[in-house]
Amino acid sequence: MHCEVCQEHEATVHLTQIVDGHVRKINLCEACAAKSGLDMKGPLSITDILLGLGGAKPAEKPERERVCPRCHMRPSDFKKTGRLGCMDCYATFAAELAPMLQSMHHSSQHVGGIPAHEGARVQLTAEIAALQQALEKAVAAENFEEAARLRDRIAAGRRPPGAGPAQEPA
Repeated sequence: MHCEVCQEHEATVHLTQIVDGHVRKINLCEACAAKSGLDMKGPLSITDILLGLGGAKPAEKPERERVCPRCHMRPSDFKKTGRLGCMDCYATFAAELAPMLQSMHHSSQHVGGIPAHEGARVQLTAEIAALQQALEKAVAAENFEEAARLRDRIAAGRRPPGAGPAQEPA
């Protein structure tokens, strides 16, 4: 089997990626694998695969690397370590992180566990956010009766338990 990049040498590196049940196989020779950023001598990490093969083509000259303003981390540093340097890295490298996280987790929203003592609060916060979006749509559509109903539901959700009904201003 020949390398899928150069079509000249025998493919000795075989990568398999499964995303949403679809299997994608990549067959490379060692030279093309190295040009793609895969270090065949050292340990291979998932970030090497996700960022190395999805990055710039070997023939392209990459632009000057962005640097995190707080910790001075570069995308190449993240690629080597698999870790970000600080909280500002998430905003600085959002364009690179979003597709990578989407492919790794098959979602762009956290759906993991919530501590039992926080579950009700988190659920209420999500419900209020959804009601606020619906309220904005109702106002934009000039459906003021629906907007008033949604406004009341939002206000009821924000009151502490046992506080009773909201008082209208006099």
